Amino acid sequence: MTDIRSMTLEELSGEMRAMGQPAFRAGQIFTWLHRGAASFEEMTDLSKPLRQQLAERYTIAVPQIARKQVSQDGTIKYLWELADGACVETVLMRYHHGNTVCVSSQVGCRMGCAFCASTIGGKVRDLEPAEILDQVLFAQLDSGVKVNNIVLMGIGEPLDNLDNVLRFLELVNHPKGMNIGMRHISLSTCGLVPGIDALAERDLQLTLSVSLHAPDDETRRQIMPVDRAYDVKALFAACHRYFQRTGRRISFEYAMIDGVNDFDWQADLIAQRLRGMPGHVNLIPLNEVAESRLKPSRRLAAFQRRLEKNGVTATVRRSLGGDIDASCGQLRRKAIEEKAMEEGARTPCRSGD
Repeated sequence: MTDIRSMTLEELSGEMRAMGQPAFRAGQIFTWLHRGAASFEEMTDLSKPLRQQLAERYTIAVPQIARKQVSQDGTIKYLWELADGACVETVLMRYHHGNTVCVSSQVGCRMGCAFCASTIGGKVRDLEPAEILDQVLFAQLDSGVKVNNIVLMGIGEPLDNLDNVLRFLELVNHPKGMNIGMRHISLSTCGLVPGIDALAERDLQLTLSVSLHAPDDETRRQIMPVDRAYDVKALFAACHRYFQRTGRRISFEYAMIDGVNDFDWQADLIAQRLRGMPGHVNLIPLNEVAESRLKPSRRLAAFQRRLEKNGVTATVRRSLGGDIDASCGQLRRKAIEEKAMEEGARTPCRSGD
């Protein structure tokens, strides 16, 4: 059955008409769902027969907290167990400009980036719109902290699950739902060019973040297999088209890797690629992944100065949650490994292998 939280208000209105119900019932149901209702029985302003009809047609899946870690800096990391036993991660971060939740869009990831724990074990499946929305909704309800901003930068590649992500954006943006504005939402991609173009056509006014991590193909292909399909030239061409269509400045994510992508000539090349388009480079201190040979750069400050000398706005991402496995995929990976080791004991999260 369909998870009713994945349905738009318009779809619910159509269902109510088909069931012979007045149109305002759709608004009541939508409001209950976006307040975090876990069952139709909670919807006390609906008649009992209608609640029974809904329960026969739809499900309401609620993620369970498999693990929760709270950092000394207030960052909270959730490992959610979904209805099928798969797990995803969500991180709630507190900044001076508001509270940000980083959500996953897939169970696992098939992009294969060398520095990311999310991709170890590959992609299991796409998340449904409700499963993405639930991460925002239930992180807010559990923590008691209002979510102001959303980043689609957790496990998975959002543009590899574009239809479901677009529906999630419609749901979370709805005035009768959580009503989080598009300008408070960032979507991160490793560089799927067709997806960037498709997103540009919708002109959603969200912030596009591109995981660049190297401005040249030789380096980028070593750490990001997606570059073999969409090289740097094609990626930046898509970025220029995106800016021309939306007028929105793009943020370029750049994990600083020692002796790989932290040379002055690479900073110069970034500036060259950005000509004619405003862009912001977000330098990220690399989170070490046990299975990876890559190490954090020792030239972060020098690289930032080189970019700024070239007229490129560059900032260093504030590192949060370092004491709670806050890097994408680490907590899920740990749970899967423990499950394999603890024979006979129930440890949450199936691997999907």
